[in-house]
Amino acid sequence: MSKATIDKLRDEATARDNSDTLRKFRERFYIPQNRFYLDGNSLGLMSRDAENATLQLLDQWRELAVEGWTEAQPDWFTLPERISELLAPLMGASPESVIVTGSTTVNLHQLLATLYQPGERSVILTDDLAFPSDVYAIESHLRLRGIQPSTNLRKVPACDGRTLTTQDIVAALDEPGIQMVILPSVIYTSGQLLDMATITASARKKNILIGWDCSHSIGAVPHELDAIGADFAFWCHYKYLNAGPGSVGGLYLNPRHFDKTPGLAGWWSSDKTKQFDMAHTLVPAYGAGALQIGTPNLLSLAPLIGSLQIHREAGIQSIREKSLALTSYLRRAASELLSVYGIGFATPKPDADRGGHLALTHPMASALSRSLRRVGVVPDYRPPDILRLAPIALYTSFGECLEAILRLQEILAAGEFPGSERELVP
Repeated sequence: MSKATIDKLRDEATARDNSDTLRKFRERFYIPQNRFYLDGNSLGLMSRDAENATLQLLDQWRELAVEGWTEAQPDWFTLPERISELLAPLMGASPESVIVTGSTTVNLHQLLATLYQPGERSVILTDDLAFPSDVYAIESHLRLRGIQPSTNLRKVPACDGRTLTTQDIVAALDEPGIQMVILPSVIYTSGQLLDMATITASARKKNILIGWDCSHSIGAVPHELDAIGADFAFWCHYKYLNAGPGSVGGLYLNPRHFDKTPGLAGWWSSDKTKQFDMAHTLVPAYGAGALQIGTPNLLSLAPLIGSLQIHREAGIQSIREKSLALTSYLRRAASELLSVYGIGFATPKPDADRGGHLALTHPMASALSRSLRRVGVVPDYRPPDILRLAPIALYTSFGECLEAILRLQEILAAGEFPGSERELVP
């Protein structure tokens, strides 16, 4: 290991941190003491803004009780819609196309129930690298419709076990019987960002419905769902949006589907002006709001208010620029300091193909993840050999990225870390 190389990397980190226009936001987060947190793509850190928004709602509950539904500021009755208006710009969508509701998997079930119409074409296309929960939901939905997943769920193969190519996805759309395609915007293992615009355009030309799981991109990557013509999307808010563990999810519905009756209807599917008529005939809300089901979980919604305040102030373009700079710096530091120890990369190198995290590869990635946590670095592991590092633009410094790589180098150089026995790694 060259001291000159480390000194050069350290000088660059110092210079970048000193000129970082987003560094002021770091003080608004609770940063773990004596740890370098690089797992924000699993769970973002708590901000003081999110904490204050939650405490404010608790105060409203204590002081207003049931009258909080109409007298709180903002009132609870329309809180999901108000938050959705703030969220819509991050998705490149009109406010009525976005609703904060449910959870990632529940929202996928709702979108399938509302949009999937098997007939002459009944195949759903996804990919070999899809998040397991998405596959579970699709398979269970097909079974509920009396359709066999073994024949009606197809997967685009990964070209190298880690990434997908636009060409392979577009070619798969030519297979017979495809009615719908569901893909991740960013592959959760490798961090590859798919070409959403090209793939969506190809699906639209073939009259195939297309939806995107944006869980690993929202808050880190700008989206243009309206502009590219996506039919639907769904996501969580506890990763890059830092809205807390198990926070309420979100979904997008293109306006061309606003006439659809919600597949899973409930009281909160109602038009707000009709909801308290208590009629047995549903009058659906206009837009994505009709895909709500039950009473919103206000205590899980509240942190998102504070989180979105920070994102509005920072700006998603600035966040994206710093995120790319952080992962690019991490990659270069790892390449220069760790390649001799067999560290490789699963994440594509071009900025246009990279989401918000960097995926390193090593046969002992699971053991390396545990060893790093013992020395104050928090990454995560994904089978079979991926060590994910996720610097968050709002609170991670370049200096922390370098320190994480240096500590990993020390572990690898010592050659003493536990075996790869399985254990829970969130």
